[in-house]
Amino acid sequence: MTRPSWAPEGIDLDRPSASRVYDYFVGGMHNFEIDRELAQMIEKFTPNVAETMRANRDLLRRAVRLLTDAGIDQYLDLGSGIPTVGNVHEVAQARNPQARVVYVDIDPVAVAHSQAILDGNPLTAVIHADVAQADSILANPDVRRLLDFERPIAVLLLGVLHFVPDESDPAAAVAKLLDACVPGSYVAITHATADGQPQEVLDAQKLSGRTSTEITLRGRDEIAAYFGDWTLLEPGLVQLPLWRPEDPADIGENPERSGAYGGLAKKD
Repeated sequence: MTRPSWAPEGIDLDRPSASRVYDYFVGGMHNFEIDRELAQMIEKFTPNVAETMRANRDLLRRAVRLLTDAGIDQYLDLGSGIPTVGNVHEVAQARNPQARVVYVDIDPVAVAHSQAILDGNPLTAVIHADVAQADSILANPDVRRLLDFERPIAVLLLGVLHFVPDESDPAAAVAKLLDACVPGSYVAITHATADGQPQEVLDAQKLSGRTSTEITLRGRDEIAAYFGDWTLLEPGLVQLPLWRPEDPADIGENPERSGAYGGLAKKD
């Protein structure tokens, strides 16, 4: 196939990418037929999967608006994926043009396209890194250049920790990131779960093994532990549609079918 300009050399176009599958589900244009085929296979098991992906993106926008209005002007977005409408810098800078954002992703396709999108925006940067390697992220020159860890910061871990296997110790990585933050900082986390999910959802999860980033489903207690001793804001750690919906109609009849928990916590 012809390699588009946003896909750099070295990217395997014959294997689906988790970030491109996500891009497809949220209506993006940066995906290939191999990604769409896998996405459609997943949809056969879980017809509401696109809705779940959009619910995650909607929660991100609601959280960033809340945080920006609360005075947060710097964000570390880990597992940011391929940019689509409503990215962190778009939402934050619409409220505060001086807001600073560093995006982090392990997928070189997502990073390459992000770099193109962010060209000309000096208050943003994107780095290619594994969320499990917290020390290297915190030491990255672009992170240190744009983000001041002596002031409150928002750490965003939305839809990324379920891509970190247990053997990579995601809890330790999150703890290092949170330890680097001063009081007044926030962390937002969303994470896929098997809690209350029918067998077809669990079967669809197995299909993620065909990408380079297999999904690990975790229970509510394990996800809640990532927040450490930070104080969860109301309504706590809940199914995605239940986290501060802007309209009651957004909740739907079966919010538990979102298959993911989300929450926002503050360091006291």
